[in-house]
Amino acid sequence: MSAKKKDAKRYTEVRNAKALRDFSVEERFEAGIQLKGTEIKSVRNGRAQINDAFGRLEKGELWLHNAHIDEYAFGNIYNHPARRTRKLLLHRHQIRKIAQAMQAEGKSLIPLRMYFKEGLLKVEVALCTGKKLHDKRDDLKNKTAQKELDRALKIHRR
Repeated sequence: MSAKKKDAKRYTEVRNAKALRDFSVEERFEAGIQLKGTEIKSVRNGRAQINDAFGRLEKGELWLHNAHIDEYAFGNIYNHPARRTRKLLLHRHQIRKIAQAMQAEGKSLIPLRMYFKEGLLKVEVALCTGKKLHDKRDDLKNKTAQKELDRALKIHRR
């Protein structure tokens, strides 16, 4: 019998760890992303990072800035730059909705996760507003209270 295979989802999903801590998420969208050459191989190997990434509207198109996808280890002279801007692929009505929220309401477009869906790389982006320090403290208090409640229920069930 062969050894147990590693969890494929763990290696093919890149999460933005800071997003839910620093922003309050309001509306989520699933977007495609336009990649070049060996970028997809690097993402499949788990060599991508979107912690500092953000979306920006330029000339009616959405672009992902600051997303870091490492150069492919077995690439050649045509390897991609690691921190280039990449185009996000959405429907026009979704782009219009995002643009309106970003301009009028002052929201930010933040990528939450990057994952594969039926062989294609997708980026889950969200319209977010930044949290203030007291909001972060409230979230932390609620989280610790929930943990204590879960512990008490777990002990009570035994």
